Amino acid sequence: MGFIDAMRAEGHAVESTCRVLREQGCRVAARTYRAWRTRRPAARTISDAQVVHAIRDIAWTIKPDGRRQLTPEGLYGRRKMTAQLRRTTMPSVSAGAVDRAMRVLGLVGVRRGKGMRTTIPAKDGPELRICWIVTSPPMPRTGSG
Repeated sequence: MGFIDAMRAEGHAVESTCRVLREQGCRVAARTYRAWRTRRPAARTISDAQVVHAIRDIAWTIKPDGRRQLTPEGLYGRRKMTAQLRRTTMPSVSAGAVDRAMRVLGLVGVRRGKGMRTTIPAKDGPELRICWIVTSPPMPRTGSG
């Protein structure tokens, strides 16, 4: 769309520009271009942009020298960030919108908790039992036993 806009600024007609683009393999009709120009953005696009802006304000601060610094809230996961937004600025924000916005901003929460215990000796012999935490998929057993 930017290319057709640039060609229009130089005085070329939309139809002729689209014809040349079709010859080059880019199938764009003049009617499609005009529909793109007049169509309003979707409501979800607008609301997602508002959520991105709100999360950016929560997750980063600007230092006196002009650099961005991640705040402690920037380490929140989706659930905590959703709760923070609902408490402060956006009471009706959805978890999906927060998830999409955090993905756009490159934020992934910090996973805290107990480490994984992998081997525990059995009480009645040298056999080892494997214990898995809920978040990890089971690994296939190797060897005999």
